[in-house]
Amino acid sequence: MGEILVGTASWTDRTLLASGWYPPEVSTPEERLRYYAARFPLVEVDSTYYAPPAEATARLWAERTPPGFVFDVKAFSLLTGHPTRPAALPRRLRPDGGDGAGKKTLYARDLDASVVDQVWEGFVAALMPLWEAGKLGAVLFQFPRWFPIGGRAKRYILECKGRCDPLRISVEFRNHTWMTEENQAETLDFLRSYAIPYVCVDMPQGHPCSLPPVVAATSDLEVVRFHGRSAKWTSHDIHEKFGYLYSAGELAEWAPRLCELAGQATTTHVLLNNCYRDYAQTNARQLAGLLRGRPAVTVRPPPAERE
Repeated sequence: MGEILVGTASWTDRTLLASGWYPPEVSTPEERLRYYAARFPLVEVDSTYYAPPAEATARLWAERTPPGFVFDVKAFSLLTGHPTRPAALPRRLRPDGGDGAGKKTLYARDLDASVVDQVWEGFVAALMPLWEAGKLGAVLFQFPRWFPIGGRAKRYILECKGRCDPLRISVEFRNHTWMTEENQAETLDFLRSYAIPYVCVDMPQGHPCSLPPVVAATSDLEVVRFHGRSAKWTSHDIHEKFGYLYSAGELAEWAPRLCELAGQATTTHVLLNNCYRDYAQTNARQLAGLLRGRPAVTVRPPPAERE
């Protein structure tokens, strides 16, 4: 039975700060990360999707967290095929004339190949302090709904894996073709043959980007993300989209499935991405408690409980 780490997909969301989860005296970025990291062994960094991090920032993350703490990091939008604001690029790499100049959003195809190479190199280099400290779990590549199964897509996943080396990646799909009844085995076999973690999801069903809650191990590291089950999944308001508090019963349904997954992997990361107020933190604590109550399951305790 492998070890399970439970955490959330944010520690800085503005609605979390307003919820009162942090005590009033915990008011600086450093204090908030230290407070969070004393209560959970794992966190996902989502800000890196919107703009590449600075190496100095990643170094501070490593320095401000205790031994054994783990960061999963979301890949920059330009690298996953999503539209990207030009201002999110390093200033020296922003379009100055050419096809990409003047556009409100850019894709990698709008930029010179050498610029894209530099974005990749800078993104990976910035995360090296976490990797060197042994605190980097995986770089999450969440691909868009216009990324269907096929040879071209598979080649790009392998390109992402190669470009990130020595950092490891995990893959989450938002196009249903990857996990249809006809393609599911092909998808899992492909990821398994390259030891790439498939990100299992709990999310609203019945939408074009919906993936079924398939639990499958494709690597020694596995990742599960809980996006909530909001009836407003199509809303452009991110807090309406993810603002869902799981019931105890809904979490309990997942406990045996997570244990099954942990039995096939060395480490399983479980991340609550229902980031509205303290919903994710509340559900993460509940789920960790449910898992600790099951036989033959090892759940990494938060650092505060190890002292």
